Amino acid sequence: MKAKWITPAVTALDKEGHVDIEANKKIYDFLIDHGMDGILLFGSIGEFFAISMEEKKALIKEAIAHISHRVTVYVGTCHMEFEQCVELSNYALAQGADGVMVISPYYFSLPDSALLNFYDTLADRVNGPLLLYNFPDRTGHDLSPDLIYTLVSRHKNIVGIKDTVATMGHTRGIIQKVKKEFPDFLVYSGFDEFFGHNVLSGGDGCVAGLSNFAPDVASAYAAAARADDLEGMKKCQQQIDGLMAIYDVAPQFIPTIKKAMVLRGVEMEPLCAQPLLAATEEETEKIRRILEEGNLL
Repeated sequence: MKAKWITPAVTALDKEGHVDIEANKKIYDFLIDHGMDGILLFGSIGEFFAISMEEKKALIKEAIAHISHRVTVYVGTCHMEFEQCVELSNYALAQGADGVMVISPYYFSLPDSALLNFYDTLADRVNGPLLLYNFPDRTGHDLSPDLIYTLVSRHKNIVGIKDTVATMGHTRGIIQKVKKEFPDFLVYSGFDEFFGHNVLSGGDGCVAGLSNFAPDVASAYAAAARADDLEGMKKCQQQIDGLMAIYDVAPQFIPTIKKAMVLRGVEMEPLCAQPLLAATEEETEKIRRILEEGNLL
């Protein structure tokens, strides 16, 4: 099976709330050393919504140089001001990113006509591979399989999608609709627990957050899938299922993910941008128990 697990990496911040470039390099090394297939900078877990253009550009430049083609690197370049989205996308590609990923405009629920116009215009302006990012719970609208098929038919540089939906039926619909004619189009799930279902259905894996603190589990799952090792996949799936409890520890999961990384030995501050609060002592104990039960401590 084709199978990759891409980590949507957290963004390490210092105590003043600025991007900590050296700590982020340690995160990338941790992920790569534990076998991850790729890294996404500035996804949702990467707090793209709270970091300035200047600091994004600085980290993109340093990160791509540091990773140095050891794994695939995608960059989330969404910005609600369209020209800045174009600017950041082309900057990331010029620095050597393997592609950019752009979530559909959020806040307003948009009709398909507006979404088509947005991605049509963006694809024409971006100088390289572009991946779509569908997250209806955050945007208020959905990129349907038919809409995605239309975009892929129009633009050779639209090469994939991260589909963050609560049902695999939606992602399966994309696989069946788009990959039949465009087999190289990448279809990633956004939820960790759907990895196995995704690749067994003909998808390409996932871009999902547990791998920030459990890259050894995620990479083992991807390796088992590539080897058609169903028994190995079963073992990894059950471990992932247990680790999914991390998302229920607190109302916001980014601080929880960061605290889990610290508990696993990653040298970083477990702090997030406003308004996200660091994990409390009670939450930290819950995280510790989840890691212990998952054989990660």
